[in-house]
Amino acid sequence: MDDLALHAHLIGQQGSRSALNTPVLVLDIEKLDRNIATMQAFADARGVALRPHAKTHKSVDIGRRQIAAGAIGLCCAKIGEAEVLADGGITGLLITSPVSAPVAIERLAALAKRGIGLMAAIDNPDMVKRWDDALTSAGAMLEVVIDVDPGIRRTGVASPEAAVAVAEAIARSSNLTCRGVQYYCGMQQHIEDYAARRAAIVDRTDYLQSVIAALTEAGYQPEIVTGSGTGTHHIDLELGLFTELQTGSYVFMDKQYLDCDLANGPVPPFETSLSVDARVVSANHDALVTIDAGFKSLSTDGGAAQVQRGAAPETMFMFMGDEHAALIAPDIGTRLRPGDPVSLTVPHCDPTVNLYDHYHVVRGDTLVEIWPVSARGRAR
Repeated sequence: MDDLALHAHLIGQQGSRSALNTPVLVLDIEKLDRNIATMQAFADARGVALRPHAKTHKSVDIGRRQIAAGAIGLCCAKIGEAEVLADGGITGLLITSPVSAPVAIERLAALAKRGIGLMAAIDNPDMVKRWDDALTSAGAMLEVVIDVDPGIRRTGVASPEAAVAVAEAIARSSNLTCRGVQYYCGMQQHIEDYAARRAAIVDRTDYLQSVIAALTEAGYQPEIVTGSGTGTHHIDLELGLFTELQTGSYVFMDKQYLDCDLANGPVPPFETSLSVDARVVSANHDALVTIDAGFKSLSTDGGAAQVQRGAAPETMFMFMGDEHAALIAPDIGTRLRPGDPVSLTVPHCDPTVNLYDHYHVVRGDTLVEIWPVSARGRAR
């Protein structure tokens, strides 16, 4: 049975969260809305636009809430995500990863014809020609930003000179307009110490300034400087180079970001709105119980999940296979019994969300809505 068949009848029933079949992805709508408002307020106070990254939530419903709060659009990692969000009425989309497969370029051109305010990142002069030809065939125009490599060597031009070469190719095209540059320092987002993270970002910002200077000298001064992330937004706003932020995980706050000092203070600026609810399925040992959420229910790239409620926060979590994990603590097997609920803070929110079909939206302990993970699996 799918989520709607299992749980739609619980919507509006007081305390219905406890009746959900587990494992299940749960979203606290009040915390979500506070997180959205907080990030928007940070950006507004600095006069910076907010274009949140939808690769985190993959949700038309959440995207609409971000737009309603003041975001100018959303970012998407893949063309498939952008297609889903555009179909859901979201405008101002920016595709942040290179689009290179021939069929994907055709889809990009088709989306440019119907998607209001669509932009895409590009980092190669050869791709400019391919995109331009596809846009000519589709009868469409497309605005682009030049992706700049901050040192990850994943995507982006590798030097200021390479950025100028891409800008020159765009200027020669018939259907592309260069709006600026994109710069995402992914390696620096999860440096836990604030001072160390700030020092790393100051260094990378100096490099970005050299790219912008080269483009400006060549006659291609960027109008848009887009990038940043949840881990560095506070620093990037202070440094003042970005014209828009692409923050994503702030809406949920996973353990990776909770381990970071995001704003140079003891209190995180955002709340944990996302959890995976699970249940104890076996309790035959004093210091260990087994729950029904394993590799198939939680991302494994961000370390261990953390107990949010149902057991002590210091309880140790350990994966025990596809379907199971262990909670380990003194006497936990005498305090928790099969069927008892536990809630987990996820290690890494983006890939965890992609494991589920729906968000179970709660207000307090009551299920109030069920939202689809609209762009789940749209990785191409």
